Amino acid sequence: MLLLIIRIVYILVCAGAIATYVSPGTPHPAFVTEYPFVSFFGLLALASLIVVIDMSIRRKQIEVISATYFGLLIGFLLSHMLLQALEPVIHNSPAYVTVAMMTTMVLPYICISLLLQTKDDFRFVIPYVEFSRELKGGRPLVLDSSSLIDGRIADVVDTKILDSEMIVPDFILNEVQDIADSSDKIRRTRGRRGLDILARLQNDPSVDVKVYTPKNVDQRGLSVDQRLVLVTKELNGRCVTNDFNLNKVASVQGVDVINLNDVANSLRPRYLPGERLRIRIIKEGETPGQGVGYLDDGTMVVCEQSNFLVGKEVDCVVTSVLQSSAGRMIFARLGESVRTTADH
Repeated sequence: MLLLIIRIVYILVCAGAIATYVSPGTPHPAFVTEYPFVSFFGLLALASLIVVIDMSIRRKQIEVISATYFGLLIGFLLSHMLLQALEPVIHNSPAYVTVAMMTTMVLPYICISLLLQTKDDFRFVIPYVEFSRELKGGRPLVLDSSSLIDGRIADVVDTKILDSEMIVPDFILNEVQDIADSSDKIRRTRGRRGLDILARLQNDPSVDVKVYTPKNVDQRGLSVDQRLVLVTKELNGRCVTNDFNLNKVASVQGVDVINLNDVANSLRPRYLPGERLRIRIIKEGETPGQGVGYLDDGTMVVCEQSNFLVGKEVDCVVTSVLQSSAGRMIFARLGESVRTTADH
């Protein structure tokens, strides 16, 4: 909103200044005298072009800005210095007034606009002073191919609990594209799903997603997982994955890992030994006498001595819970009333 107001004020100031400039009695070139309306709209369009360029470049690179436009913090002073440099060339020229007006309007606008859009990163070099940062999120999240193909990361983003920048290394994108181009139908479907999830994340205004090309990482002879770990270290980020092996490799090398299976498991209802459940026995288990059912969230429940109750809903009592990155499994036994009925 603040940038919008500044842009509107800038256009209005430009229109007023240009109208004054082309009005009779002001020294200007002969073309302006003969065609004042054409000159007015032409100069206004030229001034407005700066706004269009500014709006089209949404992602400003702080490295380029600090190296190129550091002096623009004092825009009017820079405008004055520019006019002083051009003084020998345009001193007695009718174009002097035009150049003076345009530089005085354009340079301060660029200065204010760039400073507002990069105030979180911009810092003075001498002295070392930094603006109060308005941090958005924490360390970046580096996504691997399994997290994209799985798709749950997009659902997590929809909950608005994540506001960190998400990074997709270019070699991960290439891996997903290779899977999408596979001749195997199942792999092709998984790859296309990964690309769809990435597009969904990029179109979500609540999260920043960037495809990253590593520059300082030697990738020769390394596997995709090793390159991913190195990139995550380089960015001081956290790796998001469903891959159990990658989870272990990254953890050994001191890289923080967010395993979506662990996240899902931590949000499932907790069941302690002795608690009662009601499930439908779907099939027989691998061990004789066992029946297998599922909770609404997909958790598998293995119930002892219930193989003869396939297709029926039963009350059971939790005996133990096994939880790992691959999921959660609950072991149970039939309730007293069910066992009594079965015995009769």
